[in-house]
Amino acid sequence: MSRSALPRRAFLRATGAATLLAATPFVRAQGNLQKFKFNLGWKVEATAAGFLLAQQRGYYKDAGVDVTIDTGNGSAAAISLVGSGAYDCASADLATMIEFNVNNPQAKLAAVAIQYDLNPNSILVRKDGPIKKPADLAGKTILGQPFNASRKLFPAFAKAQGFDPSGVKWENVAPDIGDTRFVKGDFDASAYFYFTGLLNLKARGMGPEQITMFRFSDYGMKSYGNGLVANAKSMEQAEAMKGFVKATTRGWIDAIADPKAGAAAVKAREPLANEEIEFERLKLIVDGSMKTAGTRSHGWGAATPERLQATIAETVDAFGLKATPAVADIWTERFLPAAGDRKLKA
Repeated sequence: MSRSALPRRAFLRATGAATLLAATPFVRAQGNLQKFKFNLGWKVEATAAGFLLAQQRGYYKDAGVDVTIDTGNGSAAAISLVGSGAYDCASADLATMIEFNVNNPQAKLAAVAIQYDLNPNSILVRKDGPIKKPADLAGKTILGQPFNASRKLFPAFAKAQGFDPSGVKWENVAPDIGDTRFVKGDFDASAYFYFTGLLNLKARGMGPEQITMFRFSDYGMKSYGNGLVANAKSMEQAEAMKGFVKATTRGWIDAIADPKAGAAAVKAREPLANEEIEFERLKLIVDGSMKTAGTRSHGWGAATPERLQATIAETVDAFGLKATPAVADIWTERFLPAAGDRKLKA
């Protein structure tokens, strides 16, 4: 062995070690991503656009979280999954979360951000039919399954409009079949998130120009719609939750500013989705529930004590709950990003 070989080997060992050391922070950074499970509360459509944009654009990883996004089957199911610890967080209706907390006091679920600043629950009727104002719904037949949020909040809507909801006959029919039957004239009205109902009926030949829409938020109700609902254990992981909420806020601000990009994100996740329809749906969501005076003033995700108190009061009244939680029992703002990071784009 030559004497010259030893310095060369020593050099290679030294440069190799230096290369490894240089790479180590990157490897550690990748390995330190906090795993986080999120449930959409529904299938992959425009309601998921902001979350999918945040994932596809790397916002979650930038914030230190490795987020798994799964589909759901409505707010009640999503909240139960969060309550059981199967998911860290879900997009779900605040009224349903309040009901769950009252019935399961140990759960201690809370909203960490507001997704829909204006409540999307609504009742749809035919424009050429006999129902011209909300009070005309008294004694009529309405399509809506028992877990349907619009059906569950209907008593509060009826009270705000001064009529007795007890005379309404509810038809428990699967949405796809029910939509077809509504178009045929089998029911007087249909209970839906407005952006779901309008497009479902449009797909069956009944356009928006043929429909009168009674949005609960237009008729006296002040409740928030969906929020990001988390359990106590996930909220203990404060940095991960802050990272998730911050990245989600970025994703939804992007989707609000550029619905075409949001619809494309839906299509990228679900190849069978109709991108044109999801773009139309996202525009309805953004214009009707997200780009509001409230979000322009406070930014995406924020809530006011007055609106939160109204959400509690309307829910307790509509659902006939045995207890009235405090605002602090259902909401926390400690995971929200700074006001400047929540501001909608011009």
